[in-house]
Amino acid sequence: MPDPDRRPDPDLLLGRIRADEAHADRGKLKIFLGYAAGVGKTYAMLEAAHQRLHEGIDVVVGYVETHGRAETEAMIRDLELVPRRLLEYRGITLQEMDIDAVLNRHPKLVLVDELAHTNAPGSRHTKRYQDVEELLAQGIDVYSTLNIQHIESLNDVVAQITSVRVSETIPDRVIDEATELELVDLPPDELLGRLREGKVYVPEQAARAVQRFFRPGNLTALREMAMRRAAERVDDQMRAYMETRDIPGPWPAKERLLVCVSPSPLADRLIRTTRRLADGLKAEWVAVHIETPDDTRLSQTEHDRIFRALRLAEELGGKALTLPGRSIPEAVMGYARQHNITQIVIGKPVRPPWRDYLGGSVVDRITRASGAIDVHVISGTSDSKSRVVRPTEWRTHQPWGRYVQSLLLVAAGTLLSALVHPLFSPANLVMIYLLTVLVAAITLGRGPSILAAILSVAAFDFFFVPPTLTMAVSDSEYILTFVALLAVSLVVSNLAVRVREQARLAIRRASQTAEMYDLSRDLAVAVDLQAILDAVIRHVSQTFDRQAVILTAYDQSDAVVPRAQTPGMELSQNELAVATWAFRNAQPAGRGTDTLPAATVRYLPLTTSQGVVGVLGVGPAQTQGHLSPDELHLLEAFASQAALAIERARLAEQARRADVLQATERLQAALLNSISHDLRTPLVAITGTLSSLQEDEGQMDAATRRSLVENAAAEAERLNRLVGNLLDMTRIEAGGLKALLEPCELEDVVGSALEQLAHRLDDRPVTVRVPAGFPMLPMDFALMVQVFVNLLDNALKYSASGSPIEVSASSAQGAAEIEVADRGVGIPPEDLGRVLDKFYRVQRPGSVTGTGLGLSICKGIVEAHGGSIVAKNRPGGGTRVTISLPLQNPGGAANEGQP
Repeated sequence: MPDPDRRPDPDLLLGRIRADEAHADRGKLKIFLGYAAGVGKTYAMLEAAHQRLHEGIDVVVGYVETHGRAETEAMIRDLELVPRRLLEYRGITLQEMDIDAVLNRHPKLVLVDELAHTNAPGSRHTKRYQDVEELLAQGIDVYSTLNIQHIESLNDVVAQITSVRVSETIPDRVIDEATELELVDLPPDELLGRLREGKVYVPEQAARAVQRFFRPGNLTALREMAMRRAAERVDDQMRAYMETRDIPGPWPAKERLLVCVSPSPLADRLIRTTRRLADGLKAEWVAVHIETPDDTRLSQTEHDRIFRALRLAEELGGKALTLPGRSIPEAVMGYARQHNITQIVIGKPVRPPWRDYLGGSVVDRITRASGAIDVHVISGTSDSKSRVVRPTEWRTHQPWGRYVQSLLLVAAGTLLSALVHPLFSPANLVMIYLLTVLVAAITLGRGPSILAAILSVAAFDFFFVPPTLTMAVSDSEYILTFVALLAVSLVVSNLAVRVREQARLAIRRASQTAEMYDLSRDLAVAVDLQAILDAVIRHVSQTFDRQAVILTAYDQSDAVVPRAQTPGMELSQNELAVATWAFRNAQPAGRGTDTLPAATVRYLPLTTSQGVVGVLGVGPAQTQGHLSPDELHLLEAFASQAALAIERARLAEQARRADVLQATERLQAALLNSISHDLRTPLVAITGTLSSLQEDEGQMDAATRRSLVENAAAEAERLNRLVGNLLDMTRIEAGGLKALLEPCELEDVVGSALEQLAHRLDDRPVTVRVPAGFPMLPMDFALMVQVFVNLLDNALKYSASGSPIEVSASSAQGAAEIEVADRGVGIPPEDLGRVLDKFYRVQRPGSVTGTGLGLSICKGIVEAHGGSIVAKNRPGGGTRVTISLPLQNPGGAANEGQP
């Protein structure tokens, strides 16, 4: 019984919940695992499919290989078959599962036989398990079959047991991520009986299979491996159950494994062995390649071998790293101690033993420095064809012209020594030759510096050691001088070359770091999406010396189109299809990947927490070489930075639109608040008047009736003016207001405005002062009358009854200034800058009502005339509104102005 006081680890529970949420929309994979062909995996899968079909589940057959077996063909008859895709390859028609047809059909469950199968060239994915992963990503459940020998980490073990190397394998993570694993077992004797009866292969194939693969010993070993793998899966489920429920048990300490990767062909074997060790220990593991100065002289084949080994480590679920270092043992042990590595896996040297005696064995040095860390030394093949020649200190440099330059340096040193020889003893001339060797090492490289060292000793002996001009030595003390000169020259040469190569590596890494910093800086200051895309393209092109393109979705669809690219880079329809697949599935595709590898461009999805925002495509280099793991990691970092920057730009655009929408909503609210009362008041008055007149049955006298009609007319006029203001404001906002400019007398304009407001000016003294001879102004008469009506109406509202209103005009510097002033309450200083804005009203207790459109309409009309309007407080109290209009038509000979 579990202890009731113990509680499950919340971190484990949270991790389990997050894992379940991540796979909530993903389909479930069930693998029927066997140890050899003929044990009944496909039959068991079909039986399970029939059971699901009887339960009402939508089941289809994506691909099932019957191998001509009658019982298997009978099981398929009742199931829906999705037509297969036909592909032509070297004159042969091949059949493959049509993944697009399955996706369009979108069943609940699909049967896909032979999970490790390699698809025919021209298929979307290289391997069938990748087709299955795409189906799972779309929420489709999959039943599939697999033999134990097709698991990648067991490839070497199976080859050792059966002497047959299986070429079709799947990564171990596919097994690890499967929802369910069902072991399909059959005793080896019964399997051999089925084989002899022709139920597995035709008789000719069966005879060859019994001789080569289907031997009792092989089958027994493979059966044990399958059972162990199934038992490990059950053990994993049991441990997960115990951990999430905090059931006490003997939990082993956490192990961490490190495997050293070199250009040796043994690297793949080391990685698979480490994966098996990590599985047995339930441990994390990492594959590390130490990049020393000698790596600068590796061939392209050796670089590719390292790249493939590190990539295999990632496929098998490990972590792949490339670390710089002066020596392999020093860098490996430094990383191991820093990251709490408990076990190191390294390959047994395959080079000749005398090389280890001269330069020291890497295995021995790691073993001596390991301390408490366990070291596993894995043996490899002794076949000379599998050996790889690692570059050493003594590898010569090309081109041969450098050796000629080295010879010239020694000649120059000899000439200098001859010039100073009368002043110094021969032993002191050694320093000149040491300087010559050092210059050769720094400028020419290792090989020419070694030649310089040997030639320096020979030249010193021939020209300056008695007897001169011979290689004989009369004084035995010079023998020690020769040996010391040669030894020091070689050491100095080696150290100088190493420093130069390490400096080259440091410069390269510093350059990458600087590029990452520059990209981050440029993305931080980019103001819009296009600037971000251009910055990413520029930096990717500069850093990797390759063409690049960024594609984003077009018009909310799942098809992508290029938005930014390096000059001269064009994408065909096939390339766009590959990029679209990477965008839809959020997985890398194209060149250098396992998905559509025939493409010429590698496509990386730009993924953020909000989803995929685009695709980054990187074309091949001039040398057609692959990106190294370090370059891939840097490229992925670039892609992450680009994705975050694109998401930031889109969020900023959404925020801007939200601000505009919010401002629009505020404007609409202000409009409704402003006009609701102003519209309702005259309508209520008019309605009330009409109702009173309608209900009058001769009881209302003529004076009352006249008063009601006059009040209704005034309210109707007020309503008409309000609607007119709204329409005018709409015209101004839309840019549709045009002023027909004609010479007009200012007195006529002001007079027309006073006439319209005559019924409200009975008790108001209005003073109009226009100087004699005031010039005629280019104005739209009707629009300017409306301006003065609004200004006078505003003065009437905000000034006391009986207070004066003044209209004055003046001209100066080619402009006319007209002022409308009152002795009212004035404008608060904080509101002076906003009184001309639409729907803005000064808020103060007891203030009059209004829509806040009058002054804003005046502003629009005046600006349409090429003028300006300003509202200020008047000394002594009140408000002064000043209009400035040009004395000449601002449109020249044209007779109309456009706002």
